[in-house]
Amino acid sequence: MLQDALAVVRARWTCTPEVAIILGTGLGDLADEIAAEQIIPYREIPHFPHSTALAHKGNFICGRIDDVPVIVMQGRCHLYEGYPVEQATLPVRVMQSLGAKTLIVSNAAGGVNPLFEVGDVMIIEDHIQLMFLEGLAPFSTGQTDRMPRVQARLYCPKLVDAGLKAARELGFACQRGVYVAVTGPSYETRAEYRMFRRMGDVVGMSTVPEVLVAASCGLRVFGISTVTNIARPDAIVREEVDAEHVVKVAQKVQHKVRALVHGVLAAIRDEGLAN
Repeated sequence: MLQDALAVVRARWTCTPEVAIILGTGLGDLADEIAAEQIIPYREIPHFPHSTALAHKGNFICGRIDDVPVIVMQGRCHLYEGYPVEQATLPVRVMQSLGAKTLIVSNAAGGVNPLFEVGDVMIIEDHIQLMFLEGLAPFSTGQTDRMPRVQARLYCPKLVDAGLKAARELGFACQRGVYVAVTGPSYETRAEYRMFRRMGDVVGMSTVPEVLVAASCGLRVFGISTVTNIARPDAIVREEVDAEHVVKVAQKVQHKVRALVHGVLAAIRDEGLAN
């Protein structure tokens, strides 16, 4: 599966990316800033999952941002779309096999930290995995002696610092915290929100499978969450959230995400953090 997909991408783009980027819900406009050398629709790559989620365009964009060679996923597949985890995370393996050393991953998430506000951007320092998967590829090999041991610290502290520095220099507040991952696609109940508030800062339906596979492949990881709604489980009138609302809010604040990406890419370029 990996070799089939890799062969198609490599035949269309022969450069070696330093950084792989996954653009989450409502954040696809960063693609406009890429000096694109090749655009490959997912449907043209063997075994690739095809995203059905709103605002996920489904393209690999190969080129440069700020003179850094990048390969960018314009949209992702979620586990709730019915793909096995090995297939859903195949794009990460392809990007690593092409030569990427760093993964920047973004998502839209619901805030459960009562100090957060809609439109905040949070740099992910850690996560809690509640997807209850039997096994995340490459872990489900059946051969325990060959299973990689993913490091406890999955999100690169140097890249976290680079992102926070970029936010300070551009004058906007940037949160940092813990991402709680659930499978979805249903939104959480009041009781679940109360539980998540004790566990982390935001909750979403993606990112963690990609991060685990990236870490197992030796990639550094930098994660960004856009807070598109705030959970208030004890409010008398509960705000209803749907996919259209999430996309609208994410699009309004994606300039902050772009700023963080540019800051991290500058650190990688200037300080050699990709190596």
